[in-house]
Amino acid sequence: MSHSQPHRSQLRRGLMLIVSSPSGAGKTSLCRRLMADHGDLELSVSVTTRAPRPGEQDGREYHFIDNAAMDDLVANDALLEWAAVHDHRYGSPREPVEAALAQGQNVLFDIDWQGAQRISAKAPSDVVRVFILPPSMEELKRRLYARAQDSDEVIERRLSRAKGEIAHWAEYDYVILNDDFDRSYVELVNIYHAERARRSRGLWVAPFVDELMAEPI
Repeated sequence: MSHSQPHRSQLRRGLMLIVSSPSGAGKTSLCRRLMADHGDLELSVSVTTRAPRPGEQDGREYHFIDNAAMDDLVANDALLEWAAVHDHRYGSPREPVEAALAQGQNVLFDIDWQGAQRISAKAPSDVVRVFILPPSMEELKRRLYARAQDSDEVIERRLSRAKGEIAHWAEYDYVILNDDFDRSYVELVNIYHAERARRSRGLWVAPFVDELMAEPI
């Protein structure tokens, strides 16, 4: 039999890779590198009611919207999830994610445990959840002050909530201790590759095996 369909094994359903951590644990840096190295992974750009930080661009890090626009999205069920975090609301638009999964594209979510819970409840078979732990609370504090993105008041608020966020680690499929960035990145890549190759996502497998079984020996 002539196998006339090159790249047959690329026919897959996409996955939603959720990466969460307390602020400062390193998830954003890990996610950025993972996306840079994998063209089949795109970021779900969340909407948020908070103001942009220095260097952020609308449509890149977030879609920055006002409270009225967020109210409309919630009322129209246009978000896969939304949550209030640090006095602002964040949400993940539904339509682009569902379209990407159907086309075999994988979608990355850099979101908190609340969002992870909501998406997992709606689409458990499509979700892979990874939690990033800091090596210590002292190191977490050092990183937050070193990046100089927030006021002292905001940093202290983030630190006070960090343990509450870490308490949800057991709701995740994988946990990575980010005490060494390069090693943590390798762990994240291995998780991504294994989950991408999971049998249940391979839409090509069943018809291909049927063809194999029908071949004469």
